[in-house]
Amino acid sequence: MSVGNHPELGRTVLRGGVDDACALAEKIRLKQQSARETTVAALASIAKLNPVLNCFTAVLREPALAQADDVDRSIAAGVDPGALAGVPFAAKNLFDIEGVTTLAGSKIRSGESAAVRDATAVERLKQAGAILLGTLNMDEFAYGFTTENSHYGATRNPHDIERVAGGSSGGSASAVAAGLVPMALGTDTNGSVRVPAAFCGVFGFKPTYGRISRAGVFPLAYSLDCVGPFGRSVRDVALAFDLLHGPDPRDPVASRRPPSPCLSGIEDGISELRIAVAEGYFANLGSAEVFQPVTKAAAALGITRTITIPDIEMARSAAYVITACEGGNLHLNDLRSRPGDFDPHVVERFMAGAVLPASWYLQAQRFRFLFRKQMRELFEKVDVILAPTTPCPAIKIGQPTISVGGVELPARANIGVFTQPLSFVGLPIISVPIFEDGQLPLGVQVAGAPYNETAVLRVAAQLERMGVARAPVAIPAGPAE
Repeated sequence: MSVGNHPELGRTVLRGGVDDACALAEKIRLKQQSARETTVAALASIAKLNPVLNCFTAVLREPALAQADDVDRSIAAGVDPGALAGVPFAAKNLFDIEGVTTLAGSKIRSGESAAVRDATAVERLKQAGAILLGTLNMDEFAYGFTTENSHYGATRNPHDIERVAGGSSGGSASAVAAGLVPMALGTDTNGSVRVPAAFCGVFGFKPTYGRISRAGVFPLAYSLDCVGPFGRSVRDVALAFDLLHGPDPRDPVASRRPPSPCLSGIEDGISELRIAVAEGYFANLGSAEVFQPVTKAAAALGITRTITIPDIEMARSAAYVITACEGGNLHLNDLRSRPGDFDPHVVERFMAGAVLPASWYLQAQRFRFLFRKQMRELFEKVDVILAPTTPCPAIKIGQPTISVGGVELPARANIGVFTQPLSFVGLPIISVPIFEDGQLPLGVQVAGAPYNETAVLRVAAQLERMGVARAPVAIPAGPAE
């Protein structure tokens, strides 16, 4: 859809002072506005902007209004409806939602029966009073970094609708950035939360592998997939994490560790944290502007320490092999019987993964064990690592290549050059949005040791308090505004 078809959406206005999820829930609990009013307003915004941004693949209007009415009735009766009372949210369309077919961005699954139960992550947010508004666009089977879906169209970036929103959770990031919902669910295998968060200028959090249940979430690569929230403030993603994580008998790889709340700790200072900026690999593979946010964040925090992560290039290569093999194997029957029904940009990568030698996969897993040991040793010296999120700002829709280390490479497969090697060993990482006047947003990754989500979120919150990280709503608007 061209800008010409929607002249009122020709430029972007950044708006601060719009309620985040925590503030909105407080207003609803205090009866300053109702959950129904909030939901109706959100649905109206979706009706206005989604035809251009293409974030939503399904809008669940009637179920959402029914949930909102339940919240209002609870409040009227003096019953606490939950920490996210009346807050609208949406989920990437690979999360099961009762009564809705889980498409996972594909044509192949369009004939499947509707889900009979919500994914655990969706269930837990609903139990906290959040209102599910619909499903969000994505790269087919979560295998991409741009959300240019050949079946359901490209999701557009609210900061420049000629550019991609990132992927594979592009619909989630775009919807939050445009203020359609204050919170959304995505998944991150190799960077699929952090890349769109950086491109769209929002906070995107990937917790430790296994920390949030994946029950009811269609997989890409079982040994890498993570569920993560998007929000426009650190406290929103911290609250979402607190509500989402914890053991789940429905997910055999879900961590059995008891929940460890983070929201209460993000206001703590960071003076005792050992923070370092990643150099080497992370300083050589991007365009010049992507390093400026890291420099800005480090200067604000007073960080001068740098580190080089050993074997990081091999980590990315091994992650690539594991993702391709696990994804290709998962879809092997459909690759044999109906390859023409896949997104053409995805099917080639799945086919390549399906025919990789088993010895490559085994060797990649062996190296993963060694790299995990190296990272444990590194985190004995530092607590938190800063690195760029992407090698470039959001690219134009349809742009086939990007420059990585001076080499032109396919964009869809290589935008995750900085996110993929850190995902490889399941680290908790948040991408924080950094804005410079007149420029597209960029992201800084804040990474920590496994299960040290609190340290990661404390650093992100400090950057937000200092005004270095921020996520204003980006509303495409015309000159009248």
